[in-house]
Amino acid sequence: MSGHFYRRGALGLAMAGLLSVGAFAQSPTPQQQDIHQDKKDIRTDRKDLRSDRKDRNADQRDINKDKRDVRSDRADRNADQRDINRDKRQLARTDAKYGANSAKAKAERKDLRADRKDRNKDQRDINKDKRDLHKDRVDRNKDQKDIHKDKKDLRKDRKDVRHDRRSQ
Repeated sequence: MSGHFYRRGALGLAMAGLLSVGAFAQSPTPQQQDIHQDKKDIRTDRKDLRSDRKDRNADQRDINKDKRDVRSDRADRNADQRDINRDKRQLARTDAKYGANSAKAKAERKDLRADRKDRNKDQRDINKDKRDLHKDRVDRNKDQKDIHKDKKDLRKDRKDVRHDRRSQ
């Protein structure tokens, strides 16, 4: 009777030992956990890199659009300035010929006022576009720095994975 008890106890201990060894084999080693975490980091770094590149490219498109706007606004302003100069010359001739209070002189003064108003509006547009251009360049440069940082992180994580695989 007692031999049977010992055999069963020994068998039970052996089974418990095998189960614990099996459970231990199933649990990941610290290196496997490191590799898994590094792979997750690589995925997030690649995702960050993609989004930063998209942002940078969008900012570059904004910069190009703002530069076009500044060019067209400058052309408009310069045309308005030429109109102003021409109207001033014409007004001087009209004043000399018909007098300062003539209907023609009054119409030319009104035209001159309108041209100055247009020129000033164009100058305000130029200033606004320049501010936008500066903000877009700041954003683009920040995104470029983020891209550089993410590339650095990605290289480091890939290096960590290689190192962890070698040390297994």
